[in-house]
Amino acid sequence: MILAVTLGNVIWIIAGLLMMVVLWKTGMAMLTALSAPPVPPAEPGELRKVNVRYRCDVCGVELKLTLAPDEDPPPPKHCLEDMTEVAPLYD
Repeated sequence: MILAVTLGNVIWIIAGLLMMVVLWKTGMAMLTALSAPPVPPAEPGELRKVNVRYRCDVCGVELKLTLAPDEDPPPPKHCLEDMTEVAPLYD
């Protein structure tokens, strides 16, 4: 029995091997990224990126805070009262 090797079979084998290499490289890159140590916290006094939204209960003005000196910033004051934190809708 002779195994017939056609051009179509060779192309499928090459495509399969290429997919295997791409998946292997992607998986190894993801595992390497997961095993990296976490980023150290910023020095005191430096601003950190945050995404916090506040709303004034008195007048309804909203504020989005993007930089803060710490991870959990205190709420700002508006209309002489602390603003309340609201959850983002689509972030």
